[in-house]
Amino acid sequence: MSRAATRYLYLARHGEALPDGSGLSDAGRQQAILLGQRLRTRPITVVHHGPLPRALQTARMIGEEMGGVSLTSSTAAGDYVPYVPDRNELPTDIAEVFLRFLEQVTAEAAEGQALAEQAVAQFTGPTVGDTDRHELVITHNFLIAWLVRQALDAPRWRWLGLNFGNAALTVIRYAPDRPPSLLIYNDMSHLPPELRWTGFPPEWQV
Repeated sequence: MSRAATRYLYLARHGEALPDGSGLSDAGRQQAILLGQRLRTRPITVVHHGPLPRALQTARMIGEEMGGVSLTSSTAAGDYVPYVPDRNELPTDIAEVFLRFLEQVTAEAAEGQALAEQAVAQFTGPTVGDTDRHELVITHNFLIAWLVRQALDAPRWRWLGLNFGNAALTVIRYAPDRPPSLLIYNDMSHLPPELRWTGFPPEWQV
């Protein structure tokens, strides 16, 4: 019978992107370098990343800081809407706000849900074998929100309203025979103040 070991899943949103989406801004590159330096001593064996330039460039810069760790492109780590709830799933006092937002981003909702299921199968849960596994996923805001929601067994709509800073770190621990543990959430302590909360309105910054 196969044995199970603990998986440590490190999740990070890509660094700040250029307005045209062609890659990282100067701030985004610095964010990626600093995140790579923070993770340098962790026993991470692979970095998964989404296919878009901002995720690929972030992963490459982090990989260089970590001494050339293996990089793997994954469509499941891409930028997509993981789940579109029906109105009756949402609390009545906030349903209209979320539905207006979703109208702007749900052109490929069915494909996004399939990719989200693939991401859960690929990245979550204990791992097979005798050795704990540490892996990093460089992705986008929506997928991190979905995986945090999944780890906490929250309603499927609850990925909405969860937001993550560029190059912020979230870590989930999946141990055998126990529920997932959210160890770190949206941590920016490796970034200087001027590189934190990029892309967020001022009133969200704490």
